Amino acid sequence: MSTAPISMETGSDSLAIADLNQTYPLPLKPLPIVILGTGGIVNDAHLPAYAKAGFRVEGVFDLEESRSRATAEKWSIAQVFGSIGEALAAEAVVFDVAVPPENLLGILEQMRPGSIVLMQKPMGKDLNDARAIRQVCREKSLCAAVNFQLRFSPMMLALKDAIDRGLIGTITDVEVRLNLRTPWELFDFLKKLDRVEIQVHSIHYLDWIRSFLGEPKGVYARTVAHPNYPELKSTKTSAILDYGDTVRCCLSLNHNFAFGPRHQAAQVRVEGVKGAAVAKLGLLLNYPVGEPDELEVVTEGGDWESVTLLGRWFPEAFIGTMSSLQRFVAGEEDSLPTGVEDAYKTMALVEACYESNLYGATPLRY
Repeated sequence: MSTAPISMETGSDSLAIADLNQTYPLPLKPLPIVILGTGGIVNDAHLPAYAKAGFRVEGVFDLEESRSRATAEKWSIAQVFGSIGEALAAEAVVFDVAVPPENLLGILEQMRPGSIVLMQKPMGKDLNDARAIRQVCREKSLCAAVNFQLRFSPMMLALKDAIDRGLIGTITDVEVRLNLRTPWELFDFLKKLDRVEIQVHSIHYLDWIRSFLGEPKGVYARTVAHPNYPELKSTKTSAILDYGDTVRCCLSLNHNFAFGPRHQAAQVRVEGVKGAAVAKLGLLLNYPVGEPDELEVVTEGGDWESVTLLGRWFPEAFIGTMSSLQRFVAGEEDSLPTGVEDAYKTMALVEACYESNLYGATPLRY
């Protein structure tokens, strides 16, 4: 993997923290959306986001017809498709494919050439799957992106703006720290997976880190299980991303802290030579109810300032991923931040984490 430059272009330090950008621009003429899969994430995040943005959902399809009909009724969606083929026959739409990773490839193979698709993360069940998905997208000329939405949340858009404007300066330290209880019992599908914590959760942070630090030289990782969840392969992860000799980048993620809220934490910190930012991932505390997200920024010579956030990770970030794809399709933007070519690199980083986990620690030599 190549290493991207760490130094960021210096902007005006006089920029008021309150003026940091938190929203992603909407498409001028949004296309209607067809959703494949109507599980919890669609009802909890996709559809609330699209309603808030004013996007029209033309129809839905799910293998469980009762679930798709319940979703259609709840969100006043006119069309419930009777088959995957009927849904994929829709024209001039964006296909929002929110299905388990092992089903993505088969659906993409059935799409008409030139279709527009936003697929749920991860991009397949492993890197080989991601490679096959990328190849299908190339062969069919699909305009495809992956729903890596953390980077589009209000707090992360504001943080990225602070970085781009030089308020933090050259980055020296990035840390993601979780110490909380994730209710794994809500996600039965995880019991079938050989890869859980990194593939399903940490992938958010790996993609977010790549969005402003670029590609690491490598990674050291260990992901482990917990006796309270014997059916899950892993629920805790530690990882170090190698960005050279002057940047420390690490993740310490414990989803099994079941001893009350007092010492829980869900925090990311970015530190530079001129300032720092700390964000609270409120969604993860008391999930799925959550708490408000928070962001504080400090610049040299100043005091910590709180940013008044215009929403949370869920559902606002899902507006950004759909808007990004639609604006790219319409020619309103020149790049697609989470397109399959970029998303493949996130999947490569995930794969590297699992390879590191497999090979184990360096043994002590006496």
